[in-house]
Amino acid sequence: MWSGAISFGLVNVPIKLYSAVSKKTVRFHQLNGETGNRIAQKRTDAVTGEEVAYENLVKGYELTRDRYVVINPDELESLDPEKSRTIDIEDFVDLAEIDPVYYDHPYYLVPDKGAAKAYGLLLSAMQESGRVAIARVVLRSKEQLVAIRPARNGTVLMMETMIFADEVVPQEDLDGLPDAEALQVSEREVKMAQQLIESLATDFEPARYRDEYREKVLELIEAKAEGQEIVAQPEAPAPAKVPDLMAALEASLAAVRTDEDKPKRKAPNADREKAEAA
Repeated sequence: MWSGAISFGLVNVPIKLYSAVSKKTVRFHQLNGETGNRIAQKRTDAVTGEEVAYENLVKGYELTRDRYVVINPDELESLDPEKSRTIDIEDFVDLAEIDPVYYDHPYYLVPDKGAAKAYGLLLSAMQESGRVAIARVVLRSKEQLVAIRPARNGTVLMMETMIFADEVVPQEDLDGLPDAEALQVSEREVKMAQQLIESLATDFEPARYRDEYREKVLELIEAKAEGQEIVAQPEAPAPAKVPDLMAALEASLAAVRTDEDKPKRKAPNADREKAEAA
């Protein structure tokens, strides 16, 4: 989706950029419920009701109700960052210092032709140092702050677009955040909670976690397309309040021990996946 070079010091590493994720969402169109026809969206003047041509659209920043600062497209274009094909590294920082809240969208950085050695040098040096590169790059006419790091398997560099500091909501702005005294718990409660955590501890296997809602939506669509009658699902019961924290921890541990004695259940859709593979 983009090609350029990573620049640090006097070293340039030609790369190609690929999105690391392909989000899977079920998309719907708006239809007329009576005719089944698609709905056409029109841009109309809120006062006159007349349709507005695309070339007559401008952007307006609202100062107060019905008062706007009008900005023309060419005025915004004059502020666009200078187009560049370089990812300019500004700093190297420890990975542990970056709170995940700052990460936005991941990409793969793949070496371009003839750049494998320089790419491998940067990859190896970053792995050995345990540091992450903080850089800037222009993507789609917008300057992005990014972090470059080796992937977990150590075979490729990854680039993550980042949120700027003033875009992160400060914790002190949260309503209902308890004070330090309200968060105090006993040593026995902490040990019980740690036992519960350890009883549920396992290796992270991303494939175990599926978007069950999306799968149900697709099954619903398939069933309706085949003419099946759809029965509304019963509403889920509200979770019961547990006033006694220790009782809740003890009950949770007991439930985990009981589950450990049961045979492991199959992963969702395991039989269907085996059939498809065959």
